[in-house]
Amino acid sequence: MTIGIIRKGPRNLITDVDGIRVGNAHDADVRSGVTVILPDGRAVAGVDVRGGAPGTRETDALDATCLVDAVDAIVLSGGSVYGLDAASAATAWLGARGRGYGMGEAALVAPVVPAAILFDLTNGGDKNWGEAPPYNELGRLACAAADKSFALGNVGAGLGARAGALKGGLGSASAIADDGLQVGALIAVNPFGSPIIAGSDCFWAAPYELDGEFGGKGLPARMDAVATIDPLTGTKGEAAAQSGGNTTIGCIATNADLTPAEARRVAIMAQDGLARAIRPIHTPFDGDVLFVLATATRPLDPEIRAREILRLGAIAADCVARAVARGVYEAETLGDSVAYRSASFSSRS
Repeated sequence: MTIGIIRKGPRNLITDVDGIRVGNAHDADVRSGVTVILPDGRAVAGVDVRGGAPGTRETDALDATCLVDAVDAIVLSGGSVYGLDAASAATAWLGARGRGYGMGEAALVAPVVPAAILFDLTNGGDKNWGEAPPYNELGRLACAAADKSFALGNVGAGLGARAGALKGGLGSASAIADDGLQVGALIAVNPFGSPIIAGSDCFWAAPYELDGEFGGKGLPARMDAVATIDPLTGTKGEAAAQSGGNTTIGCIATNADLTPAEARRVAIMAQDGLARAIRPIHTPFDGDVLFVLATATRPLDPEIRAREILRLGAIAADCVARAVARGVYEAETLGDSVAYRSASFSSRS
């Protein structure tokens, strides 16, 4: 195993992983949207559900003891329970193109499309959709838009997101190792907790930043007071966030040839990236979910396979932390959700 410097990929997006494309669609009036991660072929997948209020689809099928050994897409959506309908649209879109789990001699296929949703129902958008929520159409449009390049911030599942007291958004980051291992993360950042160190304009993810990708602020000059700051009220007694309207969801992709059990282990390790980038995280109000997709174009060394999984999980966690910060950094003010680059930050006294 060759150990060297980890570098950003050419796009610094999850699509720097071979065989991965991403599509986004959103409705500006509704202030919500959908993101689809679309592998070129069926991909091994795993999932880790860590938050206290998750909303998911097809996650049980990813258990390593179950029949399903690969998936056809991952869907991330706003809209809370209504947003799960986006996965139905992705399933139909894939099935119409003959992509899915083979049904023997039957003409039909069964696309496997796990999904997770975040809560953005109270962000001021027009949610008076009656019996016709927009997520089925948004899911179809996101599939059709899938490409190697895509925007960050107020797009897709990140359009209506909040991050603590700031505007949240869609973030992505990638890491390429000298020996060809590729890792990328895509995160819809909508947590109860804050991505910013209280009393500063610095991201918790600052130690993992590459080449100033989210502003290059670094860490505060003093970190000794962090443990004394109430995570709910910050430094001046202001409410940090509105509880009950949260959740950070995302996907990690890699070109490694993982088994379903190994993909699950990488997802578990990658959750540490959320803990590095957001405080507090995995609360009763968050439904934090991370998926892993493995396109299997890079074989792992069988003699040191466990060490390669360890390494992959560690890189994935760093990518997740960077993607969180990028999602917030790239976001723009929407309604009463103020963007990081437009906010004024209090200083410690």
